[in-house]
Amino acid sequence: MMRGNHLAALAAGMAALLALTGCGQKGNLRLPEGETPPPVAYGESESAGSKELLELPSQAAPERSVELRKRSEEREDDPFDLPPED
Repeated sequence: MMRGNHLAALAAGMAALLALTGCGQKGNLRLPEGETPPPVAYGESESAGSKELLELPSQAAPERSVELRKRSEEREDDPFDLPPED
């Protein structure tokens, strides 16, 4: 009896997951009929397109600026590396 309940719950979970896979739309987004696009940002001459809005700014994904260490090296003294207070 317990095994039947377990299988029923598993089947229900699998059905829910299968139903969720169809929720994502892969097509292009368009404005609904009769809707106007959002206003242009203050200081801009024209509205940014979807390609520009999806580009990451350099601060969001910075380039690596430090060379990886090839071998262990002695650390410099850190004045802020203090022992915990008692």
